[in-house]
Amino acid sequence: MVDQRRVQLRTKNPYNVRSNKRRVIKTPGGQLRYLHIHKKPSVPKCGDCGLALSGVPALRPRRYATISKRQKSVTRAYGGSRCAHCVRERVVRAFLLEEAKIVKRVIKQSTGK
Repeated sequence: MVDQRRVQLRTKNPYNVRSNKRRVIKTPGGQLRYLHIHKKPSVPKCGDCGLALSGVPALRPRRYATISKRQKSVTRAYGGSRCAHCVRERVVRAFLLEEAKIVKRVIKQSTGK
């Protein structure tokens, strides 16, 4: 049968909440200790379609402050915010809108003459 020894908390938070998950480990010295488990990070998602952004690591919010800027984004317009497919759609939409404005202006000028 497993020895049920008391394991002492190593932090001040005694409550069984999501931010205070822990499991019992045995140290090389033979003692039982609590190993505090951190929350799992969620992967950053595209603001338009909601797909996971490739090239940006999944970290907890505070860890993003410690990594460099080039690791937080991709070198493209809307880099760490939108996926490549959505950026392409935005560029094409903007181009077509500008073309429509030009066509409308040309039609207006030709009917004015």
